[in-house]
Amino acid sequence: MFKNTNHFLARKWKLDGRHLALVPVREIILSMVKDNCYIDFKITHMATYQININGQVQQVEAMPDTPLLWVLRDHLLLTGTKFGCGIAQCGACTVHLDGMATRSCGLVISSVGERKITTIEGISTGGLHAVQQAWIEENVPQCGFCQTGQIMSAVALITQTPNPTDEEIDVAMSGNICRCGTYERIKKAIKRAAKSELK
Repeated sequence: MFKNTNHFLARKWKLDGRHLALVPVREIILSMVKDNCYIDFKITHMATYQININGQVQQVEAMPDTPLLWVLRDHLLLTGTKFGCGIAQCGACTVHLDGMATRSCGLVISSVGERKITTIEGISTGGLHAVQQAWIEENVPQCGFCQTGQIMSAVALITQTPNPTDEEIDVAMSGNICRCGTYERIKKAIKRAAKSELK
């Protein structure tokens, strides 16, 4: 079918719909039965992208429709950004795109362009960010899975609105779901961080 199938990738999925990986077509053909997987054979040639992540320009090769989330996690090994729902509804994958809180699972790599991406790994270069410190002081995390997304949304909020009201906090954080229900501690931590930043 192709002269060199290793230059082409296809999506590999478990039967329950969980995304496993992007792997060479040749590997898929050999393993699709034994691994209990099905394959999306929408084959796309890889492209090269120069993206600005945490202040550094990185070069990655990826399919144009690869979500930024998977570029961060699989290509650049920045695993602080979490996969939650895959449909931009839970907020676990939140990063900053030119300073704005953005769901990275719903943003394909080909649409990023020259915009600046910041992940949880890049929000502070000199120790903990004020929001991270407030999270510790208010004992916000329970299971912790959603917390990087919560923190990224909170940092974007107090950067744009240095002294947010309760209503502004509720609106800004409404896209971030915490299944442990730590919303009151999150709000307290945001207020603490905002006061710290105003000093």
